[in-house]
Amino acid sequence: MLPNKIARVRFMRQTNLRTDYQHSIAISLLRGLAALQVAAAHVRAQFYPGLSTIPDPSAGYQVLAFFTGFAHQAVVIFFLLSGWLVGGSLMNKLDQPHAMLSYAIDRISRLWIVLAPAFAASLLIGVVTGELAPWRAANAIPAEFSLVTFAGNMFGLQDLAVPRYGGNFALWSLTYETWYYILFPLAVLMFARPGALPKAASAVAVAFIAWHLNAAILLYFTLWLMGAGFSRIHIRAGRKLKWGFAALFALVAAWFRVKGSNNILVEESYVQDLLYSLLFLVLLCSLQAKVPPTATLTRRLGRIGRFFAEFSFSLYVIHVPLIFLLRHLNERQLGIDELDPGGLSDFGLYVSMVMLIVLLAWLFHLPFEAQTYRVRRRLKAWMLPRVQPQNIA
Repeated sequence: MLPNKIARVRFMRQTNLRTDYQHSIAISLLRGLAALQVAAAHVRAQFYPGLSTIPDPSAGYQVLAFFTGFAHQAVVIFFLLSGWLVGGSLMNKLDQPHAMLSYAIDRISRLWIVLAPAFAASLLIGVVTGELAPWRAANAIPAEFSLVTFAGNMFGLQDLAVPRYGGNFALWSLTYETWYYILFPLAVLMFARPGALPKAASAVAVAFIAWHLNAAILLYFTLWLMGAGFSRIHIRAGRKLKWGFAALFALVAAWFRVKGSNNILVEESYVQDLLYSLLFLVLLCSLQAKVPPTATLTRRLGRIGRFFAEFSFSLYVIHVPLIFLLRHLNERQLGIDELDPGGLSDFGLYVSMVMLIVLLAWLFHLPFEAQTYRVRRRLKAWMLPRVQPQNIA
């Protein structure tokens, strides 16, 4: 048995994406928890007054504000896990025929099968709430509901060329994610392609795209790349050392929650997020061990994690339009514009709204996100008839 004070590092030839390992269970749990954290944070921000605006907040509300205030860190986790799963999977398959075309099918299907119906739902919710009234001749369609904005958001151009569709303020992170999906394979081709001309073409494409992106997107691409790189690292550590990694990561996350930047990802928050990311990835690398058959609790957590991970993207994309709908219904039906931070019944209403949003997101994912792998298989059977389709995250 490895001494608890010693950690051994080795580099792996392939990213381990098997689901029966500790790190895979942790990834599933974190994908679901991160989406839930973002949704809970946004519900609180939309229905409760800001903590800093309350002269003497109750202890209960301070606890609620603290534990629903990790949305910033949750988005960083999303990027790190995306780099680990998406980047690691692509690197595993570079030697396969038509790897890049297969990758493009995977990424487009992953995004569009959720985004298109989510934007349609936003359109309907806009009609219900009165934000969009196309039948009135005097009312022009707002820019955030236009076809140009729809198309721009499908291609990750929100905040770069068009507004976020339907006022869905959570869509800012998909701009980052979409361009990381594009930049990473181009960067890989700079090194993997034979011949000077293809390498130069990839480099020019990377430089052209980078020129049109802002500094924050490019800075945080390094964290996404870290996720991909660390997916090839195995840190063999004893149980106590693993718990030490986890405790240090939790303490740093809590410290940044209280003292750090907790808005969207910008240049000013990069250094704190770099440290946070390093600690998280070290912890994840130390969990690259197979789950023993006797670890009943761990395997049960794995099933729970996979359940929530399966609709985490749907929850992330659809929760803001659902918040808009709930605000409208609360104001119209209940006469509630803002929740009382000290009221127990209002806290119950808050919890009920979060649970309802999670339930509706799960129902929303069934005809769309849950069909992602089926759609991929059909697309690959049509476009890559000689390639056996394989699923990636």
